[in-house]
Amino acid sequence: MIEIMHRPRKRLFLTLILVSLFLATVSSYGIWVVSLPGLANISAYLPMMLGIVLAAAIFAIACGVGGIILAILGFRTLGIFQGLAWSAINVLFPVAISIGKLLDVDKERIERSFIEVSNHLIKQKKVMVQPSKLLIMTPHCLQHETCPYKITRDVSNCHHCGQCQIGDLVTLAETYGVHLAVVTGGTLARKVIKTIRPQAVLAIACERDLTSGIQDVFPLPVIGVLNERPFGPCCNTRVNLAKVEAAIQSFLPKEVH
Repeated sequence: MIEIMHRPRKRLFLTLILVSLFLATVSSYGIWVVSLPGLANISAYLPMMLGIVLAAAIFAIACGVGGIILAILGFRTLGIFQGLAWSAINVLFPVAISIGKLLDVDKERIERSFIEVSNHLIKQKKVMVQPSKLLIMTPHCLQHETCPYKITRDVSNCHHCGQCQIGDLVTLAETYGVHLAVVTGGTLARKVIKTIRPQAVLAIACERDLTSGIQDVFPLPVIGVLNERPFGPCCNTRVNLAKVEAAIQSFLPKEVH
């Protein structure tokens, strides 16, 4: 049965991040209150020092969340706020997932919302790279399961038989002059990135792999395109080629299109 995925909403992830920020603020205050008597016995300055550290951390995270919201609303943000935004995401994301679980919100919905927010932030930065510095990375499950040809080491081994979309991706990569890699997991993906050293990545994967991959390679800009799973996860998956081509074009200077 073909899986139907609704367009993810940025507001879901943003709402969970705001709730996570509130809980982090309350928890920090609680830590300060509980630690106050013991620290005061050691030194009169320690409570104030701990309070400053905790307040500074919460303020930085709050600035990051504010940067995300301003970017989503279409405002240009300074580079420092973009860095703080990703720091806030990395700190609060596990809390957001836990809150979503408590509220019975499907984890994949949260991850899709995160990917939508991440893509928006990257596109707003208007990252432009030369074709030789752009890498398309796709999972091995996009290759047809009965295909006898090994393409994880060399995508040119693809015979363009039409049973899967690897041939179409090879054609797209050749048309635009960008790199294409088919990987079997995070370890190989990191190795490919280390070898090619791209300045931007277009990643095709499921929610879980895209979410972890985007966070792992930060600050390398990544646009994520979710795969389609008509036969279930990790088996003969598909991808919307129009979305892939649009993402390629968003990274390349107009004269290259």
